[in-house]
Amino acid sequence: MASLDKVLYTARTHTTGGRDGAASSDDARLDISLSSPGGAGKGTNPEQLFAAGYSACFIGAMKAVAARQKLTLPQDLSVDAEVDLGPVGQAFGIAVRMTIHLPGMDKAQAQQLVDAAHQVCPYSNATRGNIDVTLTLG
Repeated sequence: MASLDKVLYTARTHTTGGRDGAASSDDARLDISLSSPGGAGKGTNPEQLFAAGYSACFIGAMKAVAARQKLTLPQDLSVDAEVDLGPVGQAFGIAVRMTIHLPGMDKAQAQQLVDAAHQVCPYSNATRGNIDVTLTLG
């Protein structure tokens, strides 16, 4: 396992009650209710949070790669993320599908950008070899 060369940021949260509980961050920017997927609760669930986090991080990775390569990204770029939850033998696992929208960008150049971003994105690096991740240009 690779260790960090330097810590740039540390996120700190406090969670109670598990899937039917609540979570908050030490800086009070996050304060949410949690609920089970498809449950009666009014909160979000960990899979939705993972989808939002991964897609936001992936956009950041594309911006970093584009800056290095001196590429101009479309203003309206977006990522639609889906996180599946299901059984894996006697345990549970997740799989991720993301559709990346880079309107107006040359398809070959867009694919190269997505491939490069997948190599630098922290979420991609954390999940590589552990879960199925499918990236598709939309």
